[in-house]
Amino acid sequence: MLDVIDDMFPDAECELIHDNPFELTIAVLMSAQCTDAAVNRVTRTLFQKYKTPEDYLAVPVEELMDDIRSIGLYRNKAKNIQALCRMLIDHYDGEIPRAHSELVKLPGVGRKTANVVVSVAFGTPALAVDTHVERVSKRLGICKWKDNVTEVEETLCSKIPRERWNKTHHQLIFFGRYHCTARQPKCLECPLLEDCREGRKRKKVITDAE
Repeated sequence: MLDVIDDMFPDAECELIHDNPFELTIAVLMSAQCTDAAVNRVTRTLFQKYKTPEDYLAVPVEELMDDIRSIGLYRNKAKNIQALCRMLIDHYDGEIPRAHSELVKLPGVGRKTANVVVSVAFGTPALAVDTHVERVSKRLGICKWKDNVTEVEETLCSKIPRERWNKTHHQLIFFGRYHCTARQPKCLECPLLEDCREGRKRKKVITDAE
């Protein structure tokens, strides 16, 4: 399955636009329950206005809220961004920590965000599970339907060679974002159709309807 997906999306990579680990962390934080495209529209101007943690703390939180208003949950995200920046200054010399265990201490940074940052910014093997990765893994039968996000991550990491985690993470996202979509997956043209329990169900429904 991984080899097929690799052939389909050989150049899959992080689509959040950023120039450094700090910008990536802010972008991933804002991407919760929001598309990468929407985040990129905001960060196009946001990252011109704010370059450092100090910049984010130099304005009232209400101003930052206005800057990211088009992003879902913008109020909480603005508060988390400023709290994160305060912690970076107070405990990490204004720099994004490289260790996963330190990243998850930052406000607004959960396990998934930390996995993305260590993987994309620092090249540390990690496999973040977002909505696309979870959906694809369950549809293909790699994971169980009842598995929670942590269980999905553990299963994927146990079945996929560690050296492939970073690349596979992006390829599963691309597969879910552009092919095995939530509402109208391209099942009938999918090279993994016969291996996919969800795809076989959908194919039967279409065939029976015809």
